[in-house]
Amino acid sequence: MGYSQVTNVLHVDFPARQRSRAARIEALMAQVATCRRGPEDVFWLKENAELLNVLECTVAKPDAGGIAHYGAFYEEIGRRIAFFPQYYRFFLSLCLDLEDLGLPGTKGEALCAWVADRGLAGAELSDLQRAEARRLCLRRGVDPLSADQGLDDRLRAFARRTETFALPNKKAAYELTHIVFYLSEYGRRDPNVDDEIALSLHHAGTLAFLELNIDLLSEVCIALRFARRTPPPQWEAWLADQAMRFRVSAAGPGAAPADDYHPWLMLNWLMALSDRGGFAHEMPEGTVLFAAPAPAAGPLRELSDSIYRMGGHRSPHWPEMRERVGESLSDAALAVLEAAETAVDFNIFFRGFARASQPGIAS
Repeated sequence: MGYSQVTNVLHVDFPARQRSRAARIEALMAQVATCRRGPEDVFWLKENAELLNVLECTVAKPDAGGIAHYGAFYEEIGRRIAFFPQYYRFFLSLCLDLEDLGLPGTKGEALCAWVADRGLAGAELSDLQRAEARRLCLRRGVDPLSADQGLDDRLRAFARRTETFALPNKKAAYELTHIVFYLSEYGRRDPNVDDEIALSLHHAGTLAFLELNIDLLSEVCIALRFARRTPPPQWEAWLADQAMRFRVSAAGPGAAPADDYHPWLMLNWLMALSDRGGFAHEMPEGTVLFAAPAPAAGPLRELSDSIYRMGGHRSPHWPEMRERVGESLSDAALAVLEAAETAVDFNIFFRGFARASQPGIAS
């Protein structure tokens, strides 16, 4: 499925095939909690933590029936976190979200205190992981990193290095979106994102758009919204079109759940945040497979290969390079490129992407 220009999209929703949105969410919770994997699988922790986090921060309060699927897990969460402390952030996230979504219980406060007493946040290698741990514990009034007064400054310094995000680096791009998630408390407060961080998000989003990466582009748009910035309408229009093309279907016997669940979840999260509906697919009985639209090759690789082959003849000036690059691109790639040019200031993006000032290459 190639890029299709979608204009004037003000509201997109799916045909309702179940009784209500609440019923669809309950069915989704049942699917992710009981059908895809078991709680002994770390990917069960990941998928359920992501789902509950999305539901909690979008105020999509599920009915008691959906929460009930997690009752047995919640009852033994203390034993699980003690035996698997390496996954403490998953356990904290699940516990806190379940309580805040309505599951009776107050285990979260004790778990946060236990994590702080054990110094688990201090054992993290990554500032991003420390920020997540701090954000989780502070939800119950516990600061596991009270002595680290420079964490936010280091996160912002990373996010302000705009040149990082003008080059393909998915790990850095996802870290950038999560920095905004944590600093904004998932949209609950203004993260005070300055123009440099906003430009970093635009660079990361441009690369995701050029690759037609539903998952990453959805996260970038969510981060921009949490940053009190408006995502480029071309990006969200394309994502809305992809949302309508997603398929959710029953899997065959023994089918492994290696599918597009995460892109589906991120895409529907964005649709909900942008008042375009979301979470309207019916969940069939049994194991469900989430299938993204047929993948298309975005122009990112073609664009990168084209300018690489130019060697010392490449320039950081997009107006100068536009015609030379366009000659080597396919029609499908050109269509996406033209849309990307209208979404952001492509001249600024291309100065970093061109890599025209490397040693031995005149700029």
